[in-house]
Amino acid sequence: MSDAAVHGDDTTLEGDDAICLGETLTISDVVAIANGAPAKLSEGAHLRIEASRATVERAVASGAVVYGVTTGFGSLAEVRLDPTDADRLQHSLLRTHAVAVGPELSAMEVRAMLVLRAHVLGLGYSGVRRELAERFVDMLRLGILPVVPEQGSLGASGDLAPLAHLALGALGEGRVHYSGSEMTSAEALARCGLAPIKLKAKEGLALINGTQGMTAIGALAADRARTLSKTADVAAALTIEGILGTDRAFDLRVISLRPHPGQQAAADNLLRLLSGSEILASHLHSRHIVQDAYSIRCTPQVHGAFRDVLANTVETLEYELAAVSDNPIVLSEDDEIISCGNFHGQPVAHACDSLAAASVSLASISERRLYRLLDPKTSNGLPPFLVEDAGVNSGFMVCQYTAASLVSESKSLAHPAAVDSITSSAGQEDHVSMGMIAARHARQCIGNAEAVVAMEVLAATQACDLRSPLRPSPASAAVVGTVRRAIAHLREDRLLKPDVDAAIELVSSGALVDAVEQEIGPLR
Repeated sequence: MSDAAVHGDDTTLEGDDAICLGETLTISDVVAIANGAPAKLSEGAHLRIEASRATVERAVASGAVVYGVTTGFGSLAEVRLDPTDADRLQHSLLRTHAVAVGPELSAMEVRAMLVLRAHVLGLGYSGVRRELAERFVDMLRLGILPVVPEQGSLGASGDLAPLAHLALGALGEGRVHYSGSEMTSAEALARCGLAPIKLKAKEGLALINGTQGMTAIGALAADRARTLSKTADVAAALTIEGILGTDRAFDLRVISLRPHPGQQAAADNLLRLLSGSEILASHLHSRHIVQDAYSIRCTPQVHGAFRDVLANTVETLEYELAAVSDNPIVLSEDDEIISCGNFHGQPVAHACDSLAAASVSLASISERRLYRLLDPKTSNGLPPFLVEDAGVNSGFMVCQYTAASLVSESKSLAHPAAVDSITSSAGQEDHVSMGMIAARHARQCIGNAEAVVAMEVLAATQACDLRSPLRPSPASAAVVGTVRRAIAHLREDRLLKPDVDAAIELVSSGALVDAVEQEIGPLR
């Protein structure tokens, strides 16, 4: 499992600064807890949990017919259960549903799933006991992270298979990561002085119904995309300077005539990023450029469209963070338990599909700018592949190959998962969302775009170096300085993989955005 830094022991204590679950939750909250910030269930959550549990217990005692409580599941909903079997059924449900396969979700993704599972239980419509909801908070605090394979969810009745793996870790079954090692859940709980929980009626069903898998992955991907949107502007500004482009196409008088919010933000960022550039000033009146190529001139339009899709994705995901996606839902105020379809992941699936598709355009235009930097026919006097003695040296030639490959791969990944549906459960579950697939693809497309933008940064930084003694803008100079502290100027061919990896880290960590914002203030 990756993200070893968030594998912990009991070093993060709850306190007044803990993020409250069961109340309003944002993507930033989820990311913070996934990175190790403390969390707790609110007092209101405790009261709601207890009220909803009392409703379930009354239903069981009265012999009422309630799906998944006194009946079987899925196509077996017509099978009436003896009350003595109701508890045993809940454990059996998790064991049979924990059949996900493939690579493990990262530590951050598992922590995000734990956050969302505790949070939705804390909303008070699931009918579980308070101790079960608290167990997920304990696992976050102690760093007990279940092994959750990422493949196997249809996205309705939610993320059944991955959530079953997550839930087993709370019960002393399955395997977990704890204190830097993989072990059985039972061993990790014992080391922490926790006893396995024995499920009661309704609880197993409550632990696997819902969209917490796809929403967790989508939320983390969307947070990365927010940093990427700014970093792409930073990379584009570097390229515009290095290639002797112009900023005239970003004039806000023309940009404002097409009032998409993302376009406005990207153009404003570019103008601020390029302000004070000696390189741009050196050819301001030379008329050697009537119009830049589309990959330069249309940067605000393409980057802006990505921003607008991202804003919609964030809005949808934050609606989902406030959502009750269980089934059946316990309405304690009315003493009713109603079977419904809130677990269906279609909204999240479409939001993640949109983010994946938009990220391809962002990566594609970045790769095109990279190409222009490397070709002496389009780079306005720079050496081939940005290195002296081209032929003897290949410079950044194959960085563009890699970037092109990543863009092509993302085009395949961006085929919308949500357009597919395969019937399951003997026809009872006859339309599903494929939301977990959409979220995983969005995550991978964002990762690919980060790598492409990183390679543009590598080349554009080199290009700005080659324009010396002319100085880039103060913002670009801050980026060049940050890059050069980690990656030396390329004078002749060397092993480039460490440079590429370092550049990707600078992009994904937000270090380049931080450097710029310290110089010119917050980007939009």
